[in-house]
Amino acid sequence: MGVAAGPIRVVVAKPGLDGHDRGAKVIARALRDAGMEVIYTGLHQTPEQIVDTAIQEDADAIGLSILSGAHNTLFAAVIELLGERDAADILVFGGGIIPEADIAPLKSKGVAEIFTPGATTASIVDWVRSNVRQPAGA
Repeated sequence: MGVAAGPIRVVVAKPGLDGHDRGAKVIARALRDAGMEVIYTGLHQTPEQIVDTAIQEDADAIGLSILSGAHNTLFAAVIELLGERDAADILVFGGGIIPEADIAPLKSKGVAEIFTPGATTASIVDWVRSNVRQPAGA
């Protein structure tokens, strides 16, 4: 992707059959209010749709929200597709109902960070600012 100018661009996505999107919308709004450009994909997205959107939108990061219990499969599919499409530089982070025992294996597959219930929007915004490319002039 190279060094991009402008604000950090984040795709916020709800993969799979999970129909609860309130948390994703709260995070999307917090990132937007912090000056980032946010592309919210809506509910029931496939990993392919999420990766396509991230590439088309020249995103710096993808934030996945998963409450359905399918996090191991869905995170892995997104990471794998990014690699296949020469877009492994797009950082993947996520949150939701993810058991503590699953966090280390997800990180070993390439997920940069996992936020569990109780994480503040400020902590997520701070993490994105600290770990995703810095906008020009920052």
